[in-house]
Amino acid sequence: MDLKSALIVGVGSGLSASLARLFTRHGLQVALASRTPDRLAKLAEETASNTFACEATEPEEVAGLFDAVVATQGEPDIVVYNASARARGPVTDLVPTEVAHAIAVSAYGGFLVAQQAARLMVARGSGAILLTGASASVKGYPNSSAFAMGKFALRGLAQSMARELQPKNVHVAHFVIDGGIRSAQRQDPADSPDSLLDPDAIAETYWHVATQNRSAWTWEVELRPWVERF
Repeated sequence: MDLKSALIVGVGSGLSASLARLFTRHGLQVALASRTPDRLAKLAEETASNTFACEATEPEEVAGLFDAVVATQGEPDIVVYNASARARGPVTDLVPTEVAHAIAVSAYGGFLVAQQAARLMVARGSGAILLTGASASVKGYPNSSAFAMGKFALRGLAQSMARELQPKNVHVAHFVIDGGIRSAQRQDPADSPDSLLDPDAIAETYWHVATQNRSAWTWEVELRPWVERF
């Protein structure tokens, strides 16, 4: 593909920021979508990106986001869904509305964004849809049932979409991020270097998958630091 435009939904200061910088270095015009786009001003300036406000769990807002992105910078060649939410605690104590919200952000929002991306990409016969998962995509942890439900659902969406859309030349991939991600607030312990995932290194893998030759496409990648158990 001749990649020109990318859209990242659920942008923060970690992996999404690394993706925006990497996409920009490869010459793509990047769109950054968040519920609070004002917080993205510094990143947008650094990467010459366009920012958009969007609540990913609202169908009308997601449809409006894609209309705005297409009008501003053309149809996205790569769409990344990087949003998620948690409701922590024992299953007996969880608040149902909070669980519903966590599942909606992690999974339903991913569906809405992927659906809009697929409509554009299938029509033109090319594109890549990349969905960010977690350890909880493949194994549930105590006190994290809501997160597991959302991430399991997102993984199922990715697997189904890959089988449906890859014959139409639309590449769908899911990324299992199995471990903590390094940040300014979360650094590797002195006695355990590289025990946290480097967001720039994760971004490089996203780029590799997005630009794979279609004769050898990957639908899922697991990424973990060398010390992580699995």
